[in-house]
Amino acid sequence: MTKVFLVYAHYSDKSFNAAIKNTFIKTAEENGHQVDFVDLYKEKFDPVYVGEESSSEVLDHRKRIEKSDVITIVAPIWNFRLPAIAEGWIDKVLAPPWAFKFKKLFGNYGYPIGNLKGKKAIIFCTYGSPQFAIRTFFLNMPTKRLKRGVFNLCGINDIIYKRYFSVPFVNEEKRKKFLEDVKQTAKNL
Repeated sequence: MTKVFLVYAHYSDKSFNAAIKNTFIKTAEENGHQVDFVDLYKEKFDPVYVGEESSSEVLDHRKRIEKSDVITIVAPIWNFRLPAIAEGWIDKVLAPPWAFKFKKLFGNYGYPIGNLKGKKAIIFCTYGSPQFAIRTFFLNMPTKRLKRGVFNLCGINDIIYKRYFSVPFVNEEKRKKFLEDVKQTAKNL
């Protein structure tokens, strides 16, 4: 049994992101896995970080991550990044020194040492743009940032990144194919 901690970041229960979340949870649980999830909008997670000590909510999320094998994020990409609530969650929860720390080499130079080694990450993101535009004009910025700038820093190198493009414009058949991909990903935990 794989233990999954899923972070969901979309405000609408009628969104395609909600369909992804629900499909993933249902399929994972049907295959004997355990899914613990947070709905950042419903929980009214405060994404603003102003240097304060970690809240009880942040500490709770960290404890739940420590018990998990996989961290999963389900969210749209808006303006080439996750929604602010998810970005704030990353800033607060996947923060140093808990998620990673820096080893000093000399002066101001050093490198990160991840504290979440051995875990896996699965990211499901929806895009309004077509794949060609994201890959060609924007050089896969969201993918690189989440893989390298978030999870690799935390010591997580086993990362599956699923992207679903042009979601507002595709037909129902294409959406079903997207959800089949979500099911397959959940089955392969």
